[in-house]
Amino acid sequence: MVLDWGSSAEETMPALLRHLGSGYLRWLEYLGQLALLFREVFTSITRGKIRPRLFGQQLVAIGFGSQLVVIVTGAFVGAVFGAQVYFAFNDYGLESSVGAMVSLAMCRELGPAITGLMVAGRVGAAMAAEIGTMRVTEQVDALRALAVHPVDYLVTPRVFGILVSMPLLIAEAISFGMGASYVITVHLFNVPSAFYMQHMLQYTHLPDIAIGMIKGFIFGFLIVIISCHQGLKAENGAVGVGRGTTQAVVLSSLAILIVNFFLTFLLNLIWPLHMSH
Repeated sequence: MVLDWGSSAEETMPALLRHLGSGYLRWLEYLGQLALLFREVFTSITRGKIRPRLFGQQLVAIGFGSQLVVIVTGAFVGAVFGAQVYFAFNDYGLESSVGAMVSLAMCRELGPAITGLMVAGRVGAAMAAEIGTMRVTEQVDALRALAVHPVDYLVTPRVFGILVSMPLLIAEAISFGMGASYVITVHLFNVPSAFYMQHMLQYTHLPDIAIGMIKGFIFGFLIVIISCHQGLKAENGAVGVGRGTTQAVVLSSLAILIVNFFLTFLLNLIWPLHMSH
């Protein structure tokens, strides 16, 4: 829709309102479609429609296949963050606190967020492309003809696979990020190892780790629902599959960043950050 800004204000304002209203309605319709897909997945799980072989395949594809990119990303993010914290704290004689800051940041924010974004880019795109290809080549219709529900066969195994994989991938990102920060801080900047480890263990508690795991579950579910939905609604051949794949990555990444903001406030109300032993 193109707005004619040269027309009078009386004519432009209704057109602008219609444009904004149509966008809002499309957004509500999209959220409704995601809710319907979630209901179908929940129904599939409650009916016991779990396929162990497909679950195992998705576990390997999502979890094992994403390890390298998550480990490399986590390690370099931890190293860069550790170096930046050291540069900021060194002027105040607080360089021994680098371990605590890196540990809290990796557990609560950086680990879950970067893992979610990496998995969205790698796994979300693959899910949307694979299911979208099946959709445009009528393989999804063939499943229905064989009395196999597409959600049971295509979506539910991926949901289980990503829900199991995400916490493990986040744990790897946190571990390698903290390890890289340790190497940079202790061996490059000569911060005493004992002080680094003491502060890290003193200020990192189980709730900090729990926050990262909870975020991982939620981010994983967002990725799989959004990506599978984009695949299931793909149309117009290869163009539609490419468009759905792009939208799956973009929407999953945006959803992770937006939901992470609200989860941070909610989870910190439950488990506030403790900076004292």
